Amino acid sequence: MTQSLATVALLVADYDDAITFYCDRLGFNLVTDTDLGGGKRWVLVAPPGQNGAQLLLAKADGDTQRAAIGKQGGGRVMFFLNTTSFARDHAALVKQGVRFLETPRHEAYGSVAVFEDLYGNKWDLIEPKKP
Repeated sequence: MTQSLATVALLVADYDDAITFYCDRLGFNLVTDTDLGGGKRWVLVAPPGQNGAQLLLAKADGDTQRAAIGKQGGGRVMFFLNTTSFARDHAALVKQGVRFLETPRHEAYGSVAVFEDLYGNKWDLIEPKKP
Protein backbone atom coordinates (compact mmCIF):
# COMPACT_ATOMS: atom_id res chain seq x y z
CA MET A 1 0.00 0.00 0.00
CA THR A 2 1.27 3.47 -0.87
CA GLN A 3 0.02 6.68 0.70
CA SER A 4 1.08 10.29 0.51
CA LEU A 5 0.08 13.56 2.11
CA ALA A 6 -1.78 15.36 -0.67
CA THR A 7 -3.31 18.52 0.78
CA VAL A 8 -2.90 20.64 3.91
CA ALA A 9 -5.60 23.17 4.88
CA LEU A 10 -4.42 26.62 5.90
CA LEU A 11 -6.88 29.09 7.43
CA VAL A 12 -6.88 32.47 5.70
CA ALA A 13 -8.85 35.68 6.19
CA ASP A 14 -9.45 36.35 2.49
CA TYR A 15 -9.08 34.09 -0.55
CA ASP A 16 -7.82 36.75 -2.94
CA ASP A 17 -5.25 38.23 -0.53
CA ALA A 18 -3.92 34.72 0.15
CA ILE A 19 -3.75 33.88 -3.57
CA THR A 20 -1.86 37.12 -4.20
CA PHE A 21 0.67 36.34 -1.47
CA TYR A 22 1.27 32.70 -2.33
CA CYS A 23 1.23 33.13 -6.12
CA ASP A 24 2.67 36.61 -6.67
CA ARG A 25 5.15 36.79 -3.78
CA LEU A 26 6.12 33.16 -3.16
CA GLY A 27 5.79 32.12 -6.81
CA PHE A 28 3.34 29.28 -6.20
CA ASN A 29 0.96 28.12 -8.93
CA LEU A 30 -2.79 28.46 -8.58
CA VAL A 31 -3.87 24.85 -9.06
CA THR A 32 -7.60 25.42 -8.79
CA ASP A 33 -10.08 28.07 -7.68
CA THR A 34 -13.60 26.66 -7.70
CA ASP A 35 -16.67 28.50 -6.43
CA LEU A 36 -18.58 26.23 -4.05
CA GLY A 37 -21.40 28.69 -3.44
CA GLY A 38 -22.29 30.59 -0.30
CA GLY A 39 -19.00 32.52 -0.37
CA LYS A 40 -16.88 29.36 -0.16
CA ARG A 41 -14.21 28.39 -2.67
CA TRP A 42 -11.90 25.40 -3.18
CA VAL A 43 -8.53 27.11 -3.65
CA LEU A 44 -5.40 25.01 -4.05
CA VAL A 45 -1.90 26.43 -4.52
CA ALA A 46 1.42 24.62 -4.89
CA PRO A 47 5.06 25.47 -5.50
CA PRO A 48 6.23 25.21 -9.12
CA GLY A 49 7.46 21.73 -9.97
CA GLN A 50 5.98 20.47 -6.72
CA ASN A 51 5.78 16.79 -6.04
CA GLY A 52 4.42 17.04 -2.51
CA ALA A 53 1.42 18.41 -0.70
CA GLN A 54 -0.65 21.31 -1.94
CA LEU A 55 -2.12 24.05 0.25
CA LEU A 56 -5.86 24.41 0.50
CA LEU A 57 -6.48 28.08 1.29
CA ALA A 58 -9.51 27.76 3.55
CA LYS A 59 -11.34 30.97 4.43
CA ALA A 60 -11.97 31.00 8.16
CA ASP A 61 -15.60 30.58 9.12
CA GLY A 62 -16.66 31.71 12.59
CA ASP A 63 -14.87 33.25 15.53
CA THR A 64 -12.88 30.14 16.51
CA GLN A 65 -11.40 29.71 13.04
CA ARG A 66 -10.73 33.45 12.62
CA ALA A 67 -8.86 33.46 15.95
CA ALA A 68 -6.63 30.62 14.69
CA ILE A 69 -5.46 32.45 11.55
CA GLY A 70 -1.68 32.71 11.71
CA LYS A 71 -1.55 30.57 14.84
CA GLN A 72 -2.16 27.08 13.50
CA GLY A 73 1.47 26.14 14.18
CA GLY A 74 1.37 27.35 17.78
CA GLY A 75 4.19 29.84 17.15
CA ARG A 76 6.67 27.38 15.65
CA VAL A 77 7.63 26.70 12.04
CA MET A 78 4.69 24.93 10.47
CA PHE A 79 5.71 24.56 6.83
CA PHE A 80 8.97 23.59 5.14
CA LEU A 81 9.54 24.85 1.59
CA ASN A 82 12.33 22.79 0.05
CA THR A 83 14.46 24.23 -2.74
CA THR A 84 17.35 23.08 -4.86
CA SER A 85 18.84 26.60 -4.82
CA PHE A 86 18.62 28.32 -1.45
CA ALA A 87 20.59 31.43 -2.48
CA ARG A 88 18.48 32.00 -5.62
CA ASP A 89 15.14 31.52 -3.88
CA HIS A 90 16.08 33.47 -0.75
CA ALA A 91 17.13 36.44 -2.91
CA ALA A 92 13.94 36.22 -4.98
CA LEU A 93 11.70 36.11 -1.90
CA VAL A 94 13.51 39.05 -0.29
CA LYS A 95 13.04 40.99 -3.55
CA GLN A 96 9.29 40.18 -3.42
CA GLY A 97 9.09 41.65 0.08
CA VAL A 98 8.77 38.39 1.99
CA ARG A 99 9.68 38.99 5.64
CA PHE A 100 12.48 36.77 6.90
CA LEU A 101 12.85 36.47 10.68
CA GLU A 102 16.55 35.59 10.58
CA THR A 103 19.58 35.65 8.37
CA PRO A 104 20.30 32.46 6.45
CA ARG A 105 22.15 29.82 8.41
CA HIS A 106 23.89 26.60 7.52
CA GLU A 107 23.00 23.60 9.64
CA ALA A 108 24.02 19.95 9.51
CA TYR A 109 20.81 19.24 7.56
CA GLY A 110 21.15 22.12 5.05
CA SER A 111 20.80 25.86 4.42
CA VAL A 112 17.75 27.42 6.04
CA ALA A 113 16.01 30.66 7.00
CA VAL A 114 12.62 31.25 8.64
CA PHE A 115 10.08 33.56 6.99
CA GLU A 116 6.48 34.55 7.68
CA ASP A 117 3.50 34.41 5.38
CA LEU A 118 0.97 37.24 5.25
CA TYR A 119 -0.74 36.01 8.43
CA GLY A 120 2.38 35.33 10.50
CA ASN A 121 2.61 31.58 9.97
CA LYS A 122 6.27 30.55 10.09
CA TRP A 123 7.94 28.75 7.21
CA ASP A 124 11.42 27.34 6.67
CA LEU A 125 12.98 27.95 3.28
CA ILE A 126 15.40 25.06 3.17
CA GLU A 127 17.88 23.48 0.81
CA PRO A 128 18.51 20.05 2.33
CA LYS A 129 22.12 18.93 2.45
CA LYS A 130 22.84 16.35 -0.21
CA PRO A 131 23.71 12.94 1.22
